[in-house]
Amino acid sequence: MSSKSEPLSQRVQWKVKNRIRFPKKLKVALYGSVVPIFLLVAWQILSMVGVLERHLMPAPTLVLEKIVSMVVDGTLWGHIGVTLLRILIGFSIGVGFAIVIGSIVGYLKKAEHMMDPLIQGFRAIPSLAWVPLFILWMGIGESSKITLIAVGVFFPVYLNIVAGIQGVDRKLIEVGKIYNFTPLQLVRKVILPASLPSFFTGIRSGLGLGWMFVVAAELMGASKGIGYLLVVGQNTYSPDLVLASIVLIAILGKLTDSAIKMIEAKALHWQDSFGKLN
Repeated sequence: MSSKSEPLSQRVQWKVKNRIRFPKKLKVALYGSVVPIFLLVAWQILSMVGVLERHLMPAPTLVLEKIVSMVVDGTLWGHIGVTLLRILIGFSIGVGFAIVIGSIVGYLKKAEHMMDPLIQGFRAIPSLAWVPLFILWMGIGESSKITLIAVGVFFPVYLNIVAGIQGVDRKLIEVGKIYNFTPLQLVRKVILPASLPSFFTGIRSGLGLGWMFVVAAELMGASKGIGYLLVVGQNTYSPDLVLASIVLIAILGKLTDSAIKMIEAKALHWQDSFGKLN
């Protein structure tokens, strides 16, 4: 009776409202955009009213203009390409070593006793402490830069792989033994799938550190790359170039992390809790 008494226009609006359903990914993207947009607007307003001095903190529009100018003159893609290549190679090497060593240490107790104390000792060394040593050993070429990135990526991936393997439910391993799995089958069918969540956590942490280390690496006498742009911006007193470089690192870091997260979602679709948490 009450629905019949509602005006026609209200019922139409109610139906239209209930028909418009945004995709979940779009909703997540919209929610994630709120704070950055708010900060950008606040930054722009504070720059326009003079609270932020232009020669120290140029407005977002000026930073955007700088990025567009580099796109137009064609220099930006070369710097991004070089940085991405360094990240890709260093990340692959760091993850590769972490998977091999972390799997051995996580699976074999004796290996843990022999190797883990040394690795933990190396982990305590500040990243920048490696820079002069790598320059002495390998010069300021690509080798020292890629090695520094690989070192930064190695430790978080290693720690998470070891924790993931050691955290596998012993009952699952016992079930595998009941089915007469060989050690290789046990690793492939039980241990690796069960440790995948920790593995992906390590991969994402390692990638984040890789982006931090690539900047440090490109400060070591590079002639191309986003870190090099930072140095040029500092030496030429161009805060717009420095901020443009920082924004580019943030965007590229977020894009690469999203790519890893997509792979993680595909690989962990069998987990009941994964979809709920993400």
